Order: sequence, then C-alpha cells, then structure tokens
Amino acid sequence: MATVNLTKDTFEDTIVNNDIVLVDFWADWCGPCKTFAPTYEKVSENHDGVVFAKVDTEAEQELASYFQIRSIPTLMIFRDQIGIFSQPGALPEAALEDLIEQTKGLDMDAVRAEIAEHSAEHSNEG
Repeated sequence: MATVNLTKDTFEDTIVNNDIVLVDFWADWCGPCKTFAPTYEKVSENHDGVVFAKVDTEAEQELASYFQIRSIPTLMIFRDQIGIFSQPGALPEAALEDLIEQTKGLDMDAVRAEIAEHSAEHSNEG
C-alpha cells in the first residue's frame, strides 16, 4: 500500500475508518524527513490493511499545532482511533517493522481499560 497525504479535512475520517494508521509528520525542507521517506514507503508495501499517512507540516500547520509537533519527522500511530505512539526522529526499517508488529499485537481492550482507569483517577483529583 502506498502512502496517503492527509489534510485537516481528511485526517479524522482516516483515523475513524481504519484500524491502524501511521502518520508521518514531515516537511520538504527537512533532511531527516527525506531520509525517512523511502523507508516509510518501503515498509508500507509490507502491510496491507495498515494506512501509512503523511502530513506536510508546512501545508497543514493547524494539524501540526493540534498534535503539538515540535520536531520532524514525528511518527504517530493510531489503533482503533486511539493514539498509542508518538515519537520524533527517523526510524530504521527494522525498528519500524517491529513497531508495527507490536501495534498489531496490542490488546486494545486492556488499553481502553487503562485509559478509563487513568481518566477516573484524574476526575477524582479535583
């Protein structure tokens, strides 16, 4: 599967309508982004059913601001509409493959339970 470009108009639909979405925040002037792009594209070929998306932080400053992107490239992963990973820096191919396999193997019921527990703790603090 090739990568898809996301905008503020397509971002939410992409996250809502797909089980696993990787998002690469990048810019044309960014050297590490250009280095990471071929790796990201190559790995996307190995994973049917996983969306490999890209957000141009120059064109989509509102999205970059919303997700508080401070350095690029930054990779985010959403599974079942939950942001489960966010890290700046270009990953080597093996690390990206491993990260995807870990994402596929997550027990999302446990993740949702942990989020609910965390939310309950914070609502009781006030």
